[in-house]
Amino acid sequence: MEALSYRVLLRKEPEGGYTVIVPSLAGCVTYGDTVEEAIEMAKEAIELYIESLKAHGEEVPSEEGTLEYTLMVKSRA
Repeated sequence: MEALSYRVLLRKEPEGGYTVIVPSLAGCVTYGDTVEEAIEMAKEAIELYIESLKAHGEEVPSEEGTLEYTLMVKSRA
């Protein structure tokens, strides 16, 4: 079994809990009440997403060669 690594983004929601987005897997979004639950849900969502890609003969994206950078911009509001 091949080990793949994916970056996830967790966003705290105003009503509580955390939304998780997997940028390299378009539309792969999930939610958890706590950070720990959100991460577990993300693992499951990624596994199911990859399983579906393979079942449909589609390429599984990787993050190899992906660079990450955070930009700060001034708000004109």
